[in-house]
Amino acid sequence: MRFTQVDDWLRWMETQHPRNIDLGLERIAVVARRLDISLNMPVITVAGTNGKGSCVALLSAILGADDYRVGAYTSPHINQYHERIAIAGNYVDDASLCHAFAAIDDVRGETSLTYFEFGTLAALLIFQQQAVDVVLLEVGLGGRLDAVNIIDADVAIVSSIAIDHEAWLGTDREAIGREKAGIFRSARPAIIGEAISPQSLLDYGRQIGAELIRRDQHFSVARNEATWSWRGQKANGNPISYADLPYPPLLLDNAATVLQALQYVSLPVSGAAIRRGLATVRLAGRCQHLQYRGIDLVLDVAHNPASVQVLRDHLSANPIAGQTECIFAVMADKAIAEIVTILKPCFAHWHLTPLADNDRAAPPSSVQTLLQAQNIATVSLAASFTETLNTAVARLSAGDRLVVFGSFFTVAAAMTELAGKLSLE
Repeated sequence: MRFTQVDDWLRWMETQHPRNIDLGLERIAVVARRLDISLNMPVITVAGTNGKGSCVALLSAILGADDYRVGAYTSPHINQYHERIAIAGNYVDDASLCHAFAAIDDVRGETSLTYFEFGTLAALLIFQQQAVDVVLLEVGLGGRLDAVNIIDADVAIVSSIAIDHEAWLGTDREAIGREKAGIFRSARPAIIGEAISPQSLLDYGRQIGAELIRRDQHFSVARNEATWSWRGQKANGNPISYADLPYPPLLLDNAATVLQALQYVSLPVSGAAIRRGLATVRLAGRCQHLQYRGIDLVLDVAHNPASVQVLRDHLSANPIAGQTECIFAVMADKAIAEIVTILKPCFAHWHLTPLADNDRAAPPSSVQTLLQAQNIATVSLAASFTETLNTAVARLSAGDRLVVFGSFFTVAAAMTELAGKLSLE
């Protein structure tokens, strides 16, 4: 074994391919064959611009509530790499990761793999070895050429499609929709979480003979004040419905999509498990509320216009009596001006923070210029995240709110800084 510590493996993996992102299935497929990876349990693959993590969390919570051993592969992580691979709700241990990485290294020969490809193969190998009951795979980027697409999903989900990662996926919803449709398979269900989908997504699904299951055509929701109801169809086409469901702490659209996907999984799922999963599901960094010194601290990884609109809607639906400020750091390749436009009405003050050792992050001074262009003058800059947080908290009082958002890196910095200092709301 090349290394015995996970961190050593991760540092080494980062250096093994000339590009951090190199979409394509040829390299990983070669190594997967050498590892003899074959998953003999239901597989659900989830793609989408936003909502992928929420769908996986909901599926995990519901299936887990019926005592199925769920293997879930997600990305990116927030605090530690182990978050990416979970079995029955528990992160994979160091020994399993090291042995999986070593097995991949032993058979790859001259084939170089990206960091993400190494991780994907490790997850698949661990799920196979652990003989989990069901596998959930979150697409890392796009769909058609993403590493998880070497596995033929029994059920495919596309949660939403918006503009993001234009350099790799295209600059409009039609181009992006075609990339995400690449996870569809012939004669297998493809659950589409949006009512209005790009035509390219639908055309490709029909071309290959996938069974397209569409929001507001095959399944729908009805909202009530305290509960909600869902109507959909079983795999045999017969109608099915659930009433008086508890609202999940995640976006209801994703919950509706997940309930439809579960109708096509070859595992029986009880109504009790659905209700328990909806009530107990949690996902770090997605409209996550914490309490810190009497302040309502909201952490959200929102980093594109569609996701920050969800954040804005969440803040509007959960008003407070006090004032709301934000800590904001974002990657330079994002639609920063549009993000600011959407959230401009929400914050009385913007705290701009640098992200340590992150070359992709937009400099706070550049973000300040964009804020000034929209006549936002209530802005603070600091030299570190620690200083930013201390400055923000010093301005606020009990009953006020502080929103930390802009990227996974921003939320990770907050969680690292606040580790052991805060409590769940």
